[in-house]
Order: sequence, then structure tokens, then C-alpha cells
Amino acid sequence: MSRKIVYKTIEFDKPERAARDIWVLPWANLKYPEEVKRIREKYPCDIKSANGFNEQSSTVRGDMHSVGTYVDPWGCIFENIFEGIHGEIKNPIVRDEDWEDAGNVHFPFEWHNVDKDAVNAYCRNTDVFVLSGFCARPFERLQFIRGSEMLYMDLALRTDGMMEFIKKLHKFNMDLMEIWAGTDVDSLFMMDDWGAQNNLLINPELWREIFKPMYRDYCEIAKACGKKMFMHSDGNILKIYPDLIEIGVDALNSQIFCMGLDELREYAGKITFWGEMDRQHMLSDKEPADIDMAVREIKEKLWMDGGCIAQCEFGPGGKPKNVEQTFETWSKVV
Repeated sequence: MSRKIVYKTIEFDKPERAARDIWVLPWANLKYPEEVKRIREKYPCDIKSANGFNEQSSTVRGDMHSVGTYVDPWGCIFENIFEGIHGEIKNPIVRDEDWEDAGNVHFPFEWHNVDKDAVNAYCRNTDVFVLSGFCARPFERLQFIRGSEMLYMDLALRTDGMMEFIKKLHKFNMDLMEIWAGTDVDSLFMMDDWGAQNNLLINPELWREIFKPMYRDYCEIAKACGKKMFMHSDGNILKIYPDLIEIGVDALNSQIFCMGLDELREYAGKITFWGEMDRQHMLSDKEPADIDMAVREIKEKLWMDGGCIAQCEFGPGGKPKNVEQTFETWSKVV
């Protein structure tokens, strides 16, 4: 039933109820373990990722959500001072202005070793909608490798070293997308946080020149194999919503309250709003009655016989009662 409800939501085919999805950050599990357990049991997720079916990287050191140093599969070094959340890059791998030291980046080609039989068995034996175990995130990966400040300068200058590296990164992502599209997952997945509070992090035309073609390629792989495409992007990304619809993104997880429901209303029926309930203010600062009103407003303005997924992120500052109310109200209005 879960998989069917998600498909009917994406295809605007009058699902029996609102599809559900909750993202629980380690912070919430540490601070509210019993509440998280209760919410998960009362409102089970309809969407899961097929994680753990590829060969792991030997470069990994530490825990990404623990205090201290964490080295990821690419060799990027994160420093974390808070338990339960992700750290930050302090010493990027690529420091040379011409990217001459890009050879220090470890491309985790071991990820290509996907146990497809196990993935297919997982999909066959679950009733939930399954996302691929790989997520293409070219912009964020470039930031992790180069550091945000230097990357912005490189993007403005279109440096040869960066552009050459992007080609290699895109080829790596394309190969992995092809591999996962050859399994029985329901959807491929990609993400990049593109928005600040009020606007894009880079000029929209620069985004269209460098990044939109990559996302289009990923969507084309999905469509050619009969898969859906789900995407996540934080911040105010209103200026690229039409582009993401154009290239074939089926469901987009974004901060809809940051952009404004009235501003997004014109896209209702053209893309599925994969959440999210406002975690900047609503989940942390308001009360259940406010959450109830907010969900009803989403339903009124963005629901078109589907096209909305009851989703929220339970992270730092979030109140369990508000997270639970999000799903409680969605269970009543659809």
C-alpha cells in the first residue's frame, strides 16, 4: 500500500491518504528516543532509501555525527563540535588555484560494486517506495572538496581546473546513476542545497549553464529506465523551480515556507512537494495548533489530487509534539 500511495501522489491520482516521510537526525534520536519511536510506530514512513548495498570505502574514519574529525569516502575532512549533527570542512583537499592538486581527491569507485540481487530482493520484500542508495550532489561535493569560498570564486571565473574536475565528477555520478537505474528501486535521488534565505547562492544563469545540464542528464537516465526522480534542495530556490520541473524532477523536498506557499501555488499539479514543514520557526517555536493550521494551508494551496507528501525533518530545536502534529493533521485532511 505504501508504494502505491507514493506513486498515486506523484501522478496526481487521488491517493487514499497523504504519503508520509520523516527525516530523523541523530540529534533527535539522542534527545528524544522514546518520542521518535512513538512517532515512527504511529506514522510509518512510506519512503526509504536502499542504503548499504554497495562496497564501502576504506578511506572513512570516524563518525560524521559525532564530535571530532570525520573523513568521508572522498577523503574530505569534517570537523564537528556538536553531537548529533554534521560537521564542517575546515581544510579542503583542493587548495591550488588551478586545481593542480585535484589528484588528492579519492573518487570512491568502490561504490560501483552494488549488490544488485540484494537490492532487488530488498525492493521485492518491502511495500515502501524505495529510493536509490546513491545520491548525486555535484555542487555540495565540489564545496566539500574545495571549500565554499574558493569554489564560488572558481565558478565566477570558470577556472579550467575546476571545469575539468566537474567533467570527471559528472561522469562518476552518471555511471552510478546508470547502475542504480538498472535495479528495481522506484526512484533515483539527487540533492544540492542551492538557496540562501531569500535567493539562490549563485546567479541563476550560472546555475543553468553549469549545473542544470548535469541534473538533466540524471533525470534522463531515470526516465529512460522507468524510474522517478526525487530531489532535495534547501533554501529559497524559487527561481529554479520551473527549471527542475522542466528537466523532469518528480518530487522536490524544499523549504516551501521559506519561499511562500502563494509563490509556489502556480507549480501545484506540475511537481510533487515532498514537504517540508517549516523547521526554521514552526517545528521549533510554535504549538500544535499552529502546525495544524500550516498543514491545512499546504493542503489548500498545493494539493491537486496528490502532489504533496507529508514530510518533515526532526532536527535541532524541533519539538516532538509539533512533529507528531504534522502527521496527525495530514491524516485528517486527506
